[in-house]
Formats: sequence, structure tokens, C-alpha cells
Amino acid sequence: MISVIELQNLINRAIAEKGIPETPKELYEPIRYILSLGGKRLRPVLTLMACDLFNGSILKALNSAVGLEVFHNFTLMHDDIMDKAPLRRGKPTVHTKWNEAIAILSGDVMLVEAYKLMMEVDDNILRQVLNVFNQTAVGVCEGQQLDMNFEQMDSATVAEYLEMIRLKTAVLVGGGMKIGALIGGAEEKYANLLYQFGENLGIAFQLQDDILDVYGDPEKFGKQVGGDILSNKKTFLLINALELAQGIDKEELVYWINAENPETEAKIKEVTAIYNRLGIRQLAETEINRHAEIALRSLEEITANEDKKQGLRSFAEELLIREN
Repeated sequence: MISVIELQNLINRAIAEKGIPETPKELYEPIRYILSLGGKRLRPVLTLMACDLFNGSILKALNSAVGLEVFHNFTLMHDDIMDKAPLRRGKPTVHTKWNEAIAILSGDVMLVEAYKLMMEVDDNILRQVLNVFNQTAVGVCEGQQLDMNFEQMDSATVAEYLEMIRLKTAVLVGGGMKIGALIGGAEEKYANLLYQFGENLGIAFQLQDDILDVYGDPEKFGKQVGGDILSNKKTFLLINALELAQGIDKEELVYWINAENPETEAKIKEVTAIYNRLGIRQLAETEINRHAEIALRSLEEITANEDKKQGLRSFAEELLIREN
């Protein structure tokens, strides 16, 4: 069985060897730049693992896996513009390093390149694969719009938040796994079960991110801990806290949300203390476990090599107990 590290190395080599044109320099250099920033390569790794689960050729799925990673980075490039984000993985974002017009156009090319890579599958599954990819791409855009809507809303429910992260984050994990399964020759019912596995894993993954933003080790997390608190981002933690807080906890929470130019460390410390009193972290961990259990139940229903299924279980566990 091929290890996750081997799959990550395979994907990184494929990205590095991808023939990105040299000119126009302003169009293609930003693409090389954002793809060089690395990351866990979570989505393409799971795509290849899904293909391998059904004894399909990993090399036949490699172009589609890389296509998903190109698409993912295209969405990051455009999201950073919308969010006015200065940094991505600790480095300047494309629109900061160049400008917004270049970031938009380079992102557009990445979307086209993602489709070109996705089409490198056997003709007999091409329509199925593109249908999954199209549905996934639209879902990601819907999720981004919901996320932007959240910024303007006075309040949001837990259900609304879970639906937003399902679309923005989780459908790309599920879609990639279904595409990998189809390339591997899986029956439609098993490909759908693997989609459910990936989608629920993706939701759990994002919820873990919410926890790490508040409780992570700054040295390992890779970005400022407490960033969501400082920006009043409507995460699973804040939404639950607003619903559960009463009395002085409610007054304090509303005070810190509305405070203009608060002292950074004080706000993080006090809001975290409110979360601790309300047991918010435990609520988030319970929700993570719920989605992880749904994911694993879907995996159990699939008839496939047990060692390879165990590989997926182990990778899922690593993702959900990570520190960055």
C-alpha cells in the first residue's frame, strides 16, 4: 500500500513538472508562485487514495488529482482578493505581490487548466467525471457567497454555518474522492458512499480548524491564534457562544464583539475564557466526532480491500487530531 507521504511527493512532483508557459510572465508567474506555496495536498491525496481503494491505477488518476489542486488554489487566489487577505501560508497573497487584475486573470487561467487536467480520463467516464467536477465547482462558489453573506448578517445559526462549510470546503473533498473512485472503476453506489465519506471528513476538518484558531499552538498552527476572535468571524464556536451565553457572559461577549480597536491580547483572552466557561470547545469536538462517525459508517458500507480502507481511516484520524 502506498503511503500518504509517497502520494504527497508524487503530487508535488507532478505539479513541479507541469509545463506552465513562461510568457506572458505576468499571467503565468503568479500560478507557479501559488502552487509552490505547498500545503497538505489533502484533496489530491484523497483522490488518489479513492482510486487505489478500488485497485485503479494511481497514475491514471494523477492528472485529475492535480486538476483538483489547481482548482483549489484558483479559489484561494480569488478568495484572497475578496477577503483582502495579505498573507497565504505565511507568504504574500498573489494580489498583494502583484495586483488584483493579475490575480483575477491568473486565477481564470487556473480554472481552465483545471478543466484540461480533469478531461485526461478515459472517454467512457469523462461525462461522469465532468458532471461531478461541475457540481463541485458550483458548490464551492455557493459556499463562498454564503461566507461573504455571513459577514453582513447580524447573526447566523449553527445549521447555516454547517451548510456554508459543507459547500465551501467539504464538497471539494467529497467530489475529489468520487472522481478518484470513478477513475478506479468503482460502482456508482460505492463512489457515492466515498463522496459521503469525503464530505463529512471535510466538515470535520473545517471544524477542527475553528478549534485550532482559538486553541492551537502558534508555533505549529502557522498563523495567528485568535484571528477569528479578533475579526468576529462567525465560526461554529462564536455562533454557539452567542446562542448559549446568558447574563454577564452574554454582556461580555457582546461588548468584545462591538469594541472598537480593542487591545488584541485582552480580547482573545476574555473571549476564550467565555468559550471555556460555556464548554464551546467540547461542543465543537462533539460535532467533529459526529461527522467523523458518519464518514466512517459510509466507508464501512464499501466492499473493498480492508488494508486500503484502514489507510483511509488512519489518514482521516491524522487530519482530525492535527495541530496545524
